[in-house]
Amino acid sequence: MPALTFAIANQKGGVGKTTTTVSLGHALALMDVPTLIVDMDPQANATSCLGLEKKPGKGIYEPLLNGSDVASRVISSNRKNLWVVPSELDLAAAELELSGQDEYLMKLRSSLNSLKVHYGLQVILIDCPPTLGLLSMNSLCAADYLVVTLQSEYLAMEGLGQITNVVSKLHEAGVNPDLALGGIVMTMYDSRTRLSYEVWQEVNQYYQGKVFRTAIPRNSRLSEAPSFGQTVFEYAPESSGSLAYRSFAREFAARFLT
Repeated sequence: MPALTFAIANQKGGVGKTTTTVSLGHALALMDVPTLIVDMDPQANATSCLGLEKKPGKGIYEPLLNGSDVASRVISSNRKNLWVVPSELDLAAAELELSGQDEYLMKLRSSLNSLKVHYGLQVILIDCPPTLGLLSMNSLCAADYLVVTLQSEYLAMEGLGQITNVVSKLHEAGVNPDLALGGIVMTMYDSRTRLSYEVWQEVNQYYQGKVFRTAIPRNSRLSEAPSFGQTVFEYAPESSGSLAYRSFAREFAARFLT
């Protein structure tokens, strides 16, 4: 079966998008699910979180521009069952360069086609930048599912409507008519506050069946781990953040991989 591709996205920064991509990827790998992370953010945070270097000419930039097979850019994360296509600084210029090309929204999809079929992967996770520019749009056009990380506060809900509207527009334009909202994961959840609970309930009301049962708590270990080039499972395996992402990965696998 071809690998399923997930765009992990939110046009708002600081909502746990990269942390979710890296933590979910490693958790699935620990469950013996062959997983690839594609770092589409010019800031290359997913690359750095895994302790990997950003090397000019070794990332997603050139395959994205010319639509060529990205297999030569896949590197080991130094963790079993987990690979990475790293980002690089040149990716920041890609939006301008892509805009002048034919089928500019389909470049990433073309690059990933052989990876989905020929390399034994089960899951491809795309870490999108915190904007809805051409890099994120390419990611959505390459994905089977959108997974939204949503901070547990009311203002974040406005952004949720915007990104789900983009999915509808991609359907209408026939660019990726099969793209589905795979799920919404609540991040930075504080069980001590009524606000977090009310936001979760309201999102559940509007997006019934789409909100994951597992919420990711505010946890200092999650923000500390990247500075050591480690995932939370390596840095603080018994922390609440680690336990939550393990639970989320099990729920994710049950929803999509069974």
